[in-house]
Amino acid sequence: MLSDAWDYLRDAPGTYLWLLALLGTSRYVRRLPAQRAAKLLETNSTNLTQLRRAPYVLVTSLFFTAGTSWWFYLATYSVFHAPAEHWLGTWRWLTVIGLAHVGATLLSQGWVAREIGAGRLPASDRTTSDYGVSYAQAGAAAVLAYRIPMPWRVPYLVVLIAFYGYGWLKNRRDFTAIGHLCALAIGLACFWIAP
Repeated sequence: MLSDAWDYLRDAPGTYLWLLALLGTSRYVRRLPAQRAAKLLETNSTNLTQLRRAPYVLVTSLFFTAGTSWWFYLATYSVFHAPAEHWLGTWRWLTVIGLAHVGATLLSQGWVAREIGAGRLPASDRTTSDYGVSYAQAGAAAVLAYRIPMPWRVPYLVVLIAFYGYGWLKNRRDFTAIGHLCALAIGLACFWIAP
């Protein structure tokens, strides 16, 4: 049993090394004074201002989480990321989550820019915090659908679409809800990468 757990972890090195990094950064941020923590998160945010000033935030934002327990990430990474990495291999899994994270970020922030330009969102939304792993998570969950045999694939997809669709229906002005739907679509569009 212990050797099976070790094999599961060993065969998804990207997933579990990323989780260790999240654990480290989460603990570090929690120990900082509130103002310094806020500044660190702001510096690693993928909002319009930071994307223009420091495009590397597309990578660094993946190492910070927004208030959710690390145990939650351990569970969801083990359910979505690890099986996707086992199936696709580390490099193809990284390709999918990279495309989902970067693509969804750029599309959702592009929407923010358009809405600010049209006067439907305030200019202050250029600096709204946007960091975390949820777009990559949506992409990994979506591509994993191709691993699930029929007829179970259909209810899996219905649940995924309902989950992320509900977030968008609840608040259509929320760029993260738009980003999640974009990441889901990008993950589904990665069928070509499947073995």
